Amino acid sequence: MNKMDMRKAYGEALVELGHSKKNVVALEADLGKSTMSNMFGSAFPERYFQMGIAEANMISSAAGLALTGHVAFASSFAVFASGRPYDQIRSSVAIPRLNVKICGSSAGLSDFGDGKTHQSVDDIALMRVLPNMKVFSPADYAETKKIVKAMADLDGPCYIRLNRNPIPQVTDENAPFEYGKVTQLRDGSDAVVFATGYMVYQALEAAKTLEADGISVRVINIHTIKPMDVEGVQAAAKGMKGAVTVEEASVIGGLGSAVCETLAEGPAESRIRVLRMGIPDCFGTSAQTYDELLAAYHLTPEDIVRNVKAAMI
Repeated sequence: MNKMDMRKAYGEALVELGHSKKNVVALEADLGKSTMSNMFGSAFPERYFQMGIAEANMISSAAGLALTGHVAFASSFAVFASGRPYDQIRSSVAIPRLNVKICGSSAGLSDFGDGKTHQSVDDIALMRVLPNMKVFSPADYAETKKIVKAMADLDGPCYIRLNRNPIPQVTDENAPFEYGKVTQLRDGSDAVVFATGYMVYQALEAAKTLEADGISVRVINIHTIKPMDVEGVQAAAKGMKGAVTVEEASVIGGLGSAVCETLAEGPAESRIRVLRMGIPDCFGTSAQTYDELLAAYHLTPEDIVRNVKAAMI
């Protein structure tokens, strides 16, 4: 299967936005070659601001640019983009509902070699809890480009998390992006898997294995974590024997929490057993390869297969 880089999609989308929207600017915290925001810098040097290793200053500057009518994209590694400037995001961006779009690159465990200091296990929870913040986690390259472009048109603050590694293309590049709506990538009648990010691919692979075992699995891609598609999630769970959520982030406060909250408050037919998969109450660690780290945290298709069967008991 063809693998493509989400970070490249981000850079390309910024360049395309730069041509179509003259008020789009980009800010970077010394990691432009990695986040690939430097593609925008090469095309529009007068609208690209390299802030150095000063994330709080980057967000404050982005807020100032937003106050002057600009749409400001600010990027860094997810752990730094969400954690270091949290007070500035809360006070200067979320409270006044400014058009600052934050890109958390190398999210989750995808920066496998740099260990716990560089791996964002908490960014979904941190951004999700902020009033007025929209939170996105695309499944692949094509979806990343669509979401970045949609963020430019959405009013108010947004956060998007991106994988560091090339990953398989699982969505239809010609399908329109529907903000705030879940996408069913595979239908099934026995269980449902709610996945986000690279875990969407892992869930689809697990569904193939389960089908061979006589278990029919519905796979739901949740690219918009906030606002949650309440009706879509509840409808996807209706009639299922069990559900699994899977994310490359902490199980506390992330996708799993959001889905469980949604189903608990829904109609009785949607209140089914849910098993949450993700990073447990711990930090990451370093590894030689990305796959090695995913296996260590039980985020492989085989792990999803096991949990789906357990959820149906």
